[in-house]
Amino acid sequence: MYNSFLLLLTQIHKNIQNPVKLHYSYPSILQCFRLILTLSIFWHGNLSAEPLTLIQLLNLLEAHNPFIANANARQDLARAALITSKAYPNPELEIGGGSSTGLGSGALNGSNQQVFISQSLDLPFVREARRMVAEAGIISADEANRHVWLTVRSQTRLAFYEILRRQAELLISKDNEQLLTQIREKIKLKVEVGEAPRYEQVKSDAELLNALKLRESAETQVEDAKSALHMMFGNALPHQYEIVGELPAPLASLATMETMRAEVLDKQPVLQQFRAEVQMAEAKVKFQQNLRYPQPTLKAGAERDPGLEQWRVNIVIHLPLWNQRQGPIGEATAELKQAEALASQQEYLVIRELENAYNRYHIANRQVETFDAGLLKEAESVLKVAEAAYRLGERGILDYLDAQRTYRTVRNDYLNAKFDRQAAQIILDRLRATDLESLKL
Repeated sequence: MYNSFLLLLTQIHKNIQNPVKLHYSYPSILQCFRLILTLSIFWHGNLSAEPLTLIQLLNLLEAHNPFIANANARQDLARAALITSKAYPNPELEIGGGSSTGLGSGALNGSNQQVFISQSLDLPFVREARRMVAEAGIISADEANRHVWLTVRSQTRLAFYEILRRQAELLISKDNEQLLTQIREKIKLKVEVGEAPRYEQVKSDAELLNALKLRESAETQVEDAKSALHMMFGNALPHQYEIVGELPAPLASLATMETMRAEVLDKQPVLQQFRAEVQMAEAKVKFQQNLRYPQPTLKAGAERDPGLEQWRVNIVIHLPLWNQRQGPIGEATAELKQAEALASQQEYLVIRELENAYNRYHIANRQVETFDAGLLKEAESVLKVAEAAYRLGERGILDYLDAQRTYRTVRNDYLNAKFDRQAAQIILDRLRATDLESLKL
């Protein structure tokens, strides 16, 4: 295929370089189309064949994740709102004209003209309150962006390690299927020579069938995990892709719960976001209260009538007689109470999530230590002993298969404990905002 590419490209190059030689024919449209299609397939195959690392996936997030794009747009919206809050109202120009008809003796007839310009005057304390609302909105949007950034990175890590977990489970399922296939063949041979009863072959067939179902289920779970990761990147990832990686080394030590709680309350962006929402609600209350004071409008202009010319300067003031903004002030006050309640509720939820992840980390870590202390090797030794005993006729098929199931269960539990510990660590890192040092927003 590669040689055909070179031949066709050489032909195109020669025809372009020597267009006057009629015995060189240009490649047909069909040939060009075949070349483009084959090159695209060849190029796409090379891209999708290279396995992706966690670092590569994290580098793709900012440019391709829709949640980050939405958070960036919210930041732009908040900055635009600040520009709006600092803008002065535009003046109004009024121009008119007509005709004047005199009434009575000595009255003059003719045309008349009027021109007026008016400017609303922003009260300083109203502008200041409006600016405070917009600045609190910027703080809220920035913290929301940091929260989304941390959450998406955490979800990417979890999805990446979930694929590794499912692939490891698939490998265990394949090993289990291979082992049961070997057991079935041995039992089949013993049944054929009359050294084992028929029911042992039936039992081994049933165990092998169950192993096949477990392997197919594991394959489906691998594809589901890949689909979950693909959903976070959209078209940035090919539909068929592979990843490469392994679990990082566990933490040497974990900080105390009190230290983590203080760190989370001080650094967690989602808490800072809700606190900024409270500040913005307070500024809105002040803004609505300041709007009770009438904002004057300065109006100046001139009028010209037949035989008369007038210059005027007026001040227009709205009198707050019927509407004293009780409704908007009440709405802003209710929004402030709601923001304070949501901030308290969010703090409770974050601390609860922290405690849950902290406890799950310690539980999973103790399980891993138990397996590393010898439980996994003991299960493997029991399987080897059961296999030798069955071969010597000292134990039946049920004991052998039971030891095999126990070994498979121990391997799966060990695998799940390691990945559960890593998942808890990822959640703790997100809550503690440990990645914010590398964030440039």
